[in-house]
Amino acid sequence: MHFELEDFTPEQLAQANTLFKTPTTFVLGVAKLDQLPLTEMPEVAFAGRSNVGKSSIINALTGQKGLAKTSNTPGRTQQLNFFNLANKLHIVDLPGYGFAKAPEAQVKQWQRIIFAYLQGRVNLKRVFVLIDSRHGIKKSDLEIMELLDKAAVTYQIVLTKLDKIGSGNLTKVMTEVENEISKHAAAYSRVLATSSEKNIGIDNLRAEIANLI
Repeated sequence: MHFELEDFTPEQLAQANTLFKTPTTFVLGVAKLDQLPLTEMPEVAFAGRSNVGKSSIINALTGQKGLAKTSNTPGRTQQLNFFNLANKLHIVDLPGYGFAKAPEAQVKQWQRIIFAYLQGRVNLKRVFVLIDSRHGIKKSDLEIMELLDKAAVTYQIVLTKLDKIGSGNLTKVMTEVENEISKHAAAYSRVLATSSEKNIGIDNLRAEIANLI
């Protein structure tokens, strides 16, 4: 079963893969706004419901299995985690939204930090909103998309866990997602489909990010 679309030239894919072969390092975890790094370095952020696979996709992108911590416990990522790729890009892993296993006050604090970050980060080039391909867009996804529209932050949908869905269901989900993003001013039109486990679509995601910097 082959889902990957060749949206990029072989040269673009090769350049992006070369970039992501450079070691990526953890910089810091941010729990308060005043901890945000002061930098003009371009940034891309990954957002998604708890357990959608953000850490796994960051590990797959960088080829470093233990870089971002993965867990079967929803809501484990409790801060904005910054990673440095070759002093050319910050990759930011945002706390999962939806059903974080934490006290309500703490969840609201995370949300305030995330929203302030999204609305005020001038060097943020794009937010990649991860959607589990088995479930499609949920209410909590629509809420973050509406926030990004309001903040005028460009975002792109990335379907995850492609290896766990059949081609017929994928077509249905892809159509639903494309119909939804057509209603959102800040949404980028191209939807990427990926599987971290099977390394499907990772090259295209690397190329998409490389084009931003």
